[in-house]
Amino acid sequence: MTVGHYLQEFHGLPVFDFPAADARVELPEADRVAWRISAPTYSDPGDELWGPQFERFLKAVDTRRVRALVVGGWDEAYETSSADIVTALIGANNRLTGLAAVFIGDMTGEDCEISWIVQSDVTPLLAAYPALRELGVRGGSGLAFPPVRHPGLETLVVETGGLDAEVVRGIVGSDLPALENLELWLGTDEYGGDSTPDDLAPLLDGTAFPALRRLGLRNSVIQDAVAAAVAGAPVVARIERLDLSMGVLTDEGAAALLDGQPLTHLAHLDLSHHYLSEAMGERVRAALVPHGVTVVLDDPQVPEDDGDGEVYRYVAVAE
Repeated sequence: MTVGHYLQEFHGLPVFDFPAADARVELPEADRVAWRISAPTYSDPGDELWGPQFERFLKAVDTRRVRALVVGGWDEAYETSSADIVTALIGANNRLTGLAAVFIGDMTGEDCEISWIVQSDVTPLLAAYPALRELGVRGGSGLAFPPVRHPGLETLVVETGGLDAEVVRGIVGSDLPALENLELWLGTDEYGGDSTPDDLAPLLDGTAFPALRRLGLRNSVIQDAVAAAVAGAPVVARIERLDLSMGVLTDEGAAALLDGQPLTHLAHLDLSHHYLSEAMGERVRAALVPHGVTVVLDDPQVPEDDGDGEVYRYVAVAE
């Protein structure tokens, strides 16, 4: 129930950790990698913090050729928000003129649990980088995303253990005409995930994001309700890849999917980390695989029974 690995690839580029000041490492060409800049979240005296490391990075590489940046940890990320990180990135927009992709919060559970990562309003990055094509964020605490317009953003990924309904409404209320890929980890109410399918209405009814082709509504404690809403959602007719993985999907939600609009046009349906019975899993495959749909049903889960009649199901990533 935690994130256990760092990004290995981002924006189609291998992730390269910007080395420590005393490291004898040859730097790659600036446009051949996604640069990961990360500082200890639990720092000791003498550790280089994120701000000075970023300044050293700007002096060490040809900033005009940098295409992708991955922000890892920052000092006391469990108490200190990403606001200073966002400000620093905005302040470098006249130097990072080729920047196309940013990810903020690439931390594992050992660095900072996903629901402890304190984020901030990340939308000023979109104004500062009109050529940005991809934005990713990990961590929902303190995250803000008021409705915004950006003509070129193609991919938006928000990974959380609990995504606030106001953030969901801000995202789906944004004007992002080029958005092709949207991935939201909705999470659980125990960690602030209080959205409902109603909050997704502009997305599901097809009025938002005319270019959308890949949709992920993942890691949700209300995955059955999400699946039922998706089953009748007009947007699905133009989706090529649908991802409802990592949540607590049961036979009820899967049946709603199959009883709704046809899904045979999909290229890919991901339902991994699920609570489906074997019979329902076979029913899903039988309905879709003969039509050429790749169906992923990996990582089946078994509900936990406390012996007193209470049954517990868990999302893949929460804390």
